[in-house]
Amino acid sequence: MKLYYTPGACSMAPHIVLKELGLPYSLERVDLATRKTESGEDYLQVNSKGYIPALVAQDGTVLTEGIVISQFLADLKPESRLMPTAGMGRYLLQSLLVYISTEIHKPMGAMFNPNMVEATRESTQALLSKRLDWIVTEQLGANAYLQGDNFTIADAYLFTVLGWAGLVKFDLSPWPSLQAYCGRVAARPAVQAAMKEEGLI
Repeated sequence: MKLYYTPGACSMAPHIVLKELGLPYSLERVDLATRKTESGEDYLQVNSKGYIPALVAQDGTVLTEGIVISQFLADLKPESRLMPTAGMGRYLLQSLLVYISTEIHKPMGAMFNPNMVEATRESTQALLSKRLDWIVTEQLGANAYLQGDNFTIADAYLFTVLGWAGLVKFDLSPWPSLQAYCGRVAARPAVQAAMKEEGLI
């Protein structure tokens, strides 16, 4: 398998999942400004959407959308328990993945826009704060991870998105339990290995 990625971007979530699963893969870095890969490929020929990640599966199928890629990978090794295989637990995790994607990823990512006016930035930060309040009070609580003591693909995703907070000047200090959570995730060997491969540590 081959994962197309950009360091520290949302592609890091499936990269972490690959490391957690111990699956064989290769990496191909993408320059999002030029849409060229490190080996000179036209990335638009790989993923016509133009953004990362993309995964070339074992049979040559190209999968896009990070939460779909992570689910696909987790299903390759169900014994890893990175995602429930069936039943209500699976739907609850999928619901959480969609929440992170639409309610946390999108507003956090929007703040990378250098042309965002201050009023819009303030309203975006206020919205994001409400969404993180829900994560902390209704989902994380006193748990080690989002769904209890078991690390899942949702943790890989949320950790990746929260990693952008410093870059967009969004203060996470109002949520000390969330900061502690990020520290726990960051300390996992698979997360350390993925970050090292991406040149982030």
